[in-house]
Amino acid sequence: MSRLSTIAAALRRKSEGIVFRLIAFAVFLVVLGGVARMVAVSALLRDEIESVLAAHQQSLARYVADDIDEKIKARLGLLERMAATMPPALLSDPEGLRRWLKERHEAFPLFSRGFLVVPVDGHGVIAEFPVIPRRGNLAFTSADWFLEAQSGRGSVIGRPIRSPADGQPVIAMAVPLPGAAGRPAAILAGVAALASPGLLNLVQENRIGRTGGYLLISPHDRLFVAADRPEMVLAPTPPPGADPLHDRAMAGHRGTGIAVNAQGVEELSAMVSVPTPGWVLVARLPTEEAFEPIRKLQSFILANGLLLLAVVIAILLTVLRRLFRPLADAARQMHRMAEGKADIAPLPVRRMDEVGNLAIGFNFLLGKLREQEAALRESEARMAHLAHHDVLTGLPNRVMFHDRMIQAIARADRAGKRFALLYLDLDGFKPINDTHGHKAGDEVLCEVARRLSDLLRRADSVARMGGDEFAILLTEDEDPYGAGKVVARKCQRALEEPFLLEGGAVTLGVSVGLAVYPDDGQDAAHLLLRADQAMYFAKQSAARIGRRDLLLSDQGAEP
Repeated sequence: MSRLSTIAAALRRKSEGIVFRLIAFAVFLVVLGGVARMVAVSALLRDEIESVLAAHQQSLARYVADDIDEKIKARLGLLERMAATMPPALLSDPEGLRRWLKERHEAFPLFSRGFLVVPVDGHGVIAEFPVIPRRGNLAFTSADWFLEAQSGRGSVIGRPIRSPADGQPVIAMAVPLPGAAGRPAAILAGVAALASPGLLNLVQENRIGRTGGYLLISPHDRLFVAADRPEMVLAPTPPPGADPLHDRAMAGHRGTGIAVNAQGVEELSAMVSVPTPGWVLVARLPTEEAFEPIRKLQSFILANGLLLLAVVIAILLTVLRRLFRPLADAARQMHRMAEGKADIAPLPVRRMDEVGNLAIGFNFLLGKLREQEAALRESEARMAHLAHHDVLTGLPNRVMFHDRMIQAIARADRAGKRFALLYLDLDGFKPINDTHGHKAGDEVLCEVARRLSDLLRRADSVARMGGDEFAILLTEDEDPYGAGKVVARKCQRALEEPFLLEGGAVTLGVSVGLAVYPDDGQDAAHLLLRADQAMYFAKQSAARIGRRDLLLSDQGAEP
């Protein structure tokens, strides 16, 4: 157990050494450089790959969309030609009409589920080919393609649905057959299975990469017409908010983008329109596959970075030990001096390198110790001054003024004399702070302190008690009441002079309270309290009669 403790202590000492820190710093730089390169290269490659893949997918999507659009147009064109060339007499000859439909179906097999002619009432069929069980007995009155064609709007494309006859996904296209008075005589429809070859097979049978594919969406019907996954065919589109890029496509956006789909998979998608049916084709590729080369590059950079890191550590361990051996010797000598095992003496300077600079610095330090001791004493004196003086005005603060009062009381008791205490409170100071700001208020307080100091004798004391309150101690007067009143008047006159500020001149008043030792108090606290009370009484009396030149002592207020 002690051996383990020794090893742990040695490792701690090594970890605190400059060699270890330099190696750690070098490791940090190598790692930081590797990470920076990885991030920069990855970001650059991601942008480039995204740009190339987006253009590629846009091209693929455009090709497939154009193919689908041409196939839809071909089927609508076939229906329109059939409607224009069909003899009207066949509407009353179901068998002849069926043979006519058969000939067209065999010549132009564009509708895998064949043709049917529906009467204008929508119930059953007049004829169909090929015959699909149950289809001839269906009612088409609610079919969207039937209703639109019945209104005479021309060729229409129905909503993709599952066939009521056998449940297969199908799409119907229809045109009205011309009748009397411009009204349709019947409806000619062609039906194709969505999965039939030659229609949507490029969407359903082809993939992009290993995991990508196509989606064909009908925004009007809010469903997937075709998809590379069979379970998505005729499924409803995601609700708004589930897929931001899908929402933009439904709102009319066409182009490329990256978004997380409703299944939580991030995809790079290209969206183009299929104009004839009003559909949108989406070519999509998961970004995990799209940006796979970036991950491979990151793995390569990481492996090379680890190899470089091992080489850097080996080189530094070898070189730094030799470089810092003189430094270790100097440190060992300084430790011996600190422990008293060697006399404190300048270190030898063998050569002017970093170690030599260290020795010179140590030697210089020895010569500066006395200067630091002197500076420390000066700092202590400065701190003592700050503890007893107001920082803003430089006047004695409340603590120092209290000490001087105690000393004045002691001298007065020994000599059997009295002395006066004035307590001053500035009138109209708060509006200066509110109007001109605290900086201007500080300037006024400093000027007040200067004016009060100028009108006192050397033996008198003035202090800032806090805020806009000051106190004056008069200790060398035979008549303290008279002297206090004279000084109070001087203070009032001195502070009536305007104070010049950047925003203009301001004036102040002052309320003064007078107390005399020992008449108004036997100790410093009571004497200061009596002067404070006298000042407040003077302030209240001045406010009551509209004058600012009142003075209060325990003898009462007088003008």
